[in-house]
Amino acid sequence: MRSAIFLFFAVALLSACGGNAEIGLSPNVNVVAADALPEPSRSDMLTDTRPYLIGPFDKLKIDVFGIEELTREVQIDASGRLSFPLVGVVDASGLTPGELADKIEDRLRGQYVRNPDVTVNLDETVSQVVTVDGQVQKPGSYPVIGRMTLMRAVANAGGTAEFAKLDDVVIFRKVNGQQLAGLYNLKAIRRGNYEDPNVFANDVIIVGDSSARRLFKDLITASPLLTTPLIILFR
Repeated sequence: MRSAIFLFFAVALLSACGGNAEIGLSPNVNVVAADALPEPSRSDMLTDTRPYLIGPFDKLKIDVFGIEELTREVQIDASGRLSFPLVGVVDASGLTPGELADKIEDRLRGQYVRNPDVTVNLDETVSQVVTVDGQVQKPGSYPVIGRMTLMRAVANAGGTAEFAKLDDVVIFRKVNGQQLAGLYNLKAIRRGNYEDPNVFANDVIIVGDSSARRLFKDLITASPLLTTPLIILFR
């Protein structure tokens, strides 16, 4: 009788997956009948990007085409400025690499170089980072280049740790001088119940600690010779 009931539910589940079954609460995630996942298109392979904004202590490589003497690596100082030959001091903080290149070109043009062609590339960033702490494998600060989401940030930190409480993940963010906090359920995001939220530079992500799981393991470790089920009442 029990095996017959199990077979009924298995058949019902497979038939439900035959159509466009919605996962969780998200209308954008569907299960479709197919032998294999289709190959992504070229546009699918290009992720959404955000312009990178230069900040203090970032390291840049600046190349002036055809003038090897002006090609060099520079570091932004604490005030967001850099010093460049023939150009002097430039306020770089808050600019994109392309905007900084245009600014250097404008200062070189005419007086020093007829038609300057400047390229600015990011070599190392320490200003545009997100901090991931709590129950992750590798807590720390990680660079935010392009589009970053909560799941990607946690993955960069090595993924969740053994005692992570997936429904207690907090993102702290400062907006217009106000400190805000958002509570997220990482398990629900993984299931597609709602979209993976974007994270931004200077965000702080805290993955909560499951005290119940930690207590259970402590009890098991302290009682290795248990021969009957261990029942714990949590209040």
